[in-house]
Amino acid sequence: MSSQKIAEKPTSKNLIAGATGDWEVIIGLEVHAQVASKSKLFSGSSTGFGAEPNSHVSLVDAAMPGMLPVINRECIAQAIRTGLGLKAQINLKSVFDRKNYFYPDLPQGYQISQYKQPIVGEGEIEIEVDGELLKIGVERLHLEQDAGKSLHDQHPDYSYVDLNRSGVALMEIVSRPDLRSSKQAQAYVTKLRTILRYLGTSDGDMEKGNLRADVNVSVRKPGDKLGTRCEIKNVNSIRFIGQAIEYEARRQIDIIEDGGKINQETRLFDSGKGETRSMRSKEEAHDYRYFPDPDLLPLEFTQSYVDELQSGLPELPDEKRARFMKSFGLSGYDADVLVAERSSADYFETVAKGRDGKLAANWVINELFGRLNKEGKAIEDSPVSAGQLGGIVDLIGSNAISGKIAKDLFEIVWTEGGDPADIVEKRGMKQVTDTGAIEKAVDAVIAANPDKVEQAKAKPSMLGWFVGQVMKSTGGKANPAAVNDILKAKLGL
Repeated sequence: MSSQKIAEKPTSKNLIAGATGDWEVIIGLEVHAQVASKSKLFSGSSTGFGAEPNSHVSLVDAAMPGMLPVINRECIAQAIRTGLGLKAQINLKSVFDRKNYFYPDLPQGYQISQYKQPIVGEGEIEIEVDGELLKIGVERLHLEQDAGKSLHDQHPDYSYVDLNRSGVALMEIVSRPDLRSSKQAQAYVTKLRTILRYLGTSDGDMEKGNLRADVNVSVRKPGDKLGTRCEIKNVNSIRFIGQAIEYEARRQIDIIEDGGKINQETRLFDSGKGETRSMRSKEEAHDYRYFPDPDLLPLEFTQSYVDELQSGLPELPDEKRARFMKSFGLSGYDADVLVAERSSADYFETVAKGRDGKLAANWVINELFGRLNKEGKAIEDSPVSAGQLGGIVDLIGSNAISGKIAKDLFEIVWTEGGDPADIVEKRGMKQVTDTGAIEKAVDAVIAANPDKVEQAKAKPSMLGWFVGQVMKSTGGKANPAAVNDILKAKLGL
């Protein structure tokens, strides 16, 4: 993060105007992130996506009588890594509980989750919104198993149940109600998703349902006690999170200002209509009748185990951003763009190593990312490798090619591949640095345009036109700086 002062608590400048004055929106998020693990939390069934319905289901997942859960050690390690990445308290002893409710895709009649003794305690995430750094509190991270999926559109008279997701490990990451706007909420989820991906503890793929958020929203007049909150369930895109908050906050304000009362309830977000709608009354903790799962002993591990996991953590986004700014002289904006994905940061670092960091960043962000976005490709699928782009940067830095030729070279490497230096050599693309040759080209342009010469003497900004003509006549190979200097001398500017 940049060096500006961090606000310990988010400010309330994001107020919403109502008929009776300004309102403050209070937001808390419960983010469910699927743990990156090949097997489920309490069984050896595959977590692979897109399989035939009910093909990744063990007797444990289907809750067959007598089947006992066996905890997946890797899921525990992934939760601890995530807690460490969130600068959170790691609890050396935690307990799994039964959260009791009935739904057709929950074959046990309860969900194995954690309640009063989670695996991870309080932490924080730093976000930047509108130039202000904010610390958003994380209340807890607990492990739980996912439910199956009910399918209602296969037959007009029946619903079907697919248990492939039943028992898949989830990390529920619960924020404190520190967020005060949709932009802050979106920034929080974006940052959390980036941290999870850097750690490798969740792929954060929202399209597959591997990361989704329950959004708690309430409104109040600034300084008043907290209002009644509504929970918007399973919002599966960062854009929809923003839209859901905007709609729900305005809905609550309108009801209160019309003399109504907010009912505590669970709602769904209809992305097609851009609105929330009532789903059911909101449950409280006592409604679930939590109690320790008798089939699972308390989970205990040592501090040395936590320290071992800590030592294996990668450099995280905030630290990488600070290093990029210091080591490569990048602006905060460029560093933010480059560290948004770990793969992008790794690519850039390969390009920039031993080279001009700002020049490397310019080519990665503007040329490479621009082309990738245009063609809908991920950086992992880039036709231009980091080594090849580094080669182009080397040729620019050594004045072997001009910026214009570099763009032509990038296009050749993108479409045909090959070593940039070899391509420049074989195709005669080297920049003309011989001042004699450049002077000859300048003389030819001046001789052919005497009227423009007089105009340039009266209006020095005309120099750019002459530069363009010289570059055109040399096929873009002339050194632009040399062209400028020679033209100024010849024209007496």
